[in-house]
Amino acid sequence: MSLTPDHILQTGLAFWASKTLLSAVEMEIFTELAKHPGDLGTLQGRMGLHPRGARDFLDALVALKFLQRGDDGIYRNTPETDLFLDKAKPSYIGGILEMANHRLYPFWGSLTEAVRTGESQNESKGGHDPFATLYADPAKLKEFLRAMSGVSRGANMAIAQKFPWAKYQSCADIGTAQGDLVTQITLANPHLQGIGFDLPEVAPIFEDYIAANGLAERVKFAGGSFFTDELPQADVLLFGHILHDWNLDTKLMLLNKAYAALPVGGAVVVYDSIIDDARKENAFGLLMSLNMLIETPGGFDYTGADCISWMQEAGFTNCRVEHLVGPDSMVIGIK
Repeated sequence: MSLTPDHILQTGLAFWASKTLLSAVEMEIFTELAKHPGDLGTLQGRMGLHPRGARDFLDALVALKFLQRGDDGIYRNTPETDLFLDKAKPSYIGGILEMANHRLYPFWGSLTEAVRTGESQNESKGGHDPFATLYADPAKLKEFLRAMSGVSRGANMAIAQKFPWAKYQSCADIGTAQGDLVTQITLANPHLQGIGFDLPEVAPIFEDYIAANGLAERVKFAGGSFFTDELPQADVLLFGHILHDWNLDTKLMLLNKAYAALPVGGAVVVYDSIIDDARKENAFGLLMSLNMLIETPGGFDYTGADCISWMQEAGFTNCRVEHLVGPDSMVIGIK
C-alpha cells in the first residue's frame, strides 16, 4: 500500500471547509434558500455577495454537500441543511455554529498556548469567570443558550425515547440553558412534570422556550446556583453537557448533590461526548475536551469508566453507559 498525504492535508486545512459553512450560517444562506431558491445572479444581489467570490463560495458549498445546484443553475438546500439550518424551522441546530463562528473559531487560534500553559483562551483569559462574562451580556447569553440547544438536540430527543421514563413521574434538568432537554423529554412523555434549574438570568429565555412548546403547565423554572444551592428534588436529575465544564472536584460535588436530592430508586443521567474507554476512537469527544481547555479553567471530557467510578464514589449503583446519537452517550446511576 502506497502512503499518501491526503489525510494530513485534509485535516490540516479543514478550517477552510469549516469557515465556509460557518460564514454561510452567519449570512443565513440556508434560511433564505429554504424560502427562495435562486441562481447565481439572484443570490449575489439578495445575499450581498461580491461578484469576485460569490460563485466560488456557493459552488464550494455544493462540493461540500451543503447545497445542490441543478442543471438550471438554481441553488437549493440539501435535505439536511433544509431541515437543520433553516432558522424558521424548530429543528434548527445552527445556534452552536453561530457561537462557533463568533467565539470558538478565534479562540481556537490560541490552542498551542492553551496546550502549553493549561490556561483557557476565551473571555476568561486573565482570570475572569467565563460564565459570568457570558451571563452579563443578554445578547451573548441568548446566543450561548441557543447554541446549547443546537449541539444537544439530537441527544435530548434520544434520551426522551431511550430512558425508561414510565418508571418515573418527574425530572429536573440541571444547568438547563434554554430548556431543550426537559422540553424534549416532557413532549415525548406527557405524564412527566419537569423542572429547569439554572441561574436566575436564564429564566425569561427558558420560560419563552417552554411556552412556545406548549409546556408551561408541566415545566417550571427554578433559579439558583449549583455551587451554593441544593439541587431541586425530582425522580430523575439530568446533567446534559454540564459535567465536562468543570474540574474533578466540582464533578464529584455535583454528583454528591444529585445523590442527596434524589429519592431512593431515583436516577441520575449524565451525558456528554463520552470518550471511549481506550481513548482511541471518539475523536469528537477528545476534541471537545480540548474545547473545554480553551473555554474553561478546569473542565475536561471523560470516559464512561471515569464517570461510573465517580457515580459509585457518590453512592450510585447499577451504573451503565448507553449510546445516544453521534458522539454522545449517557451514563445512568441509580440511588
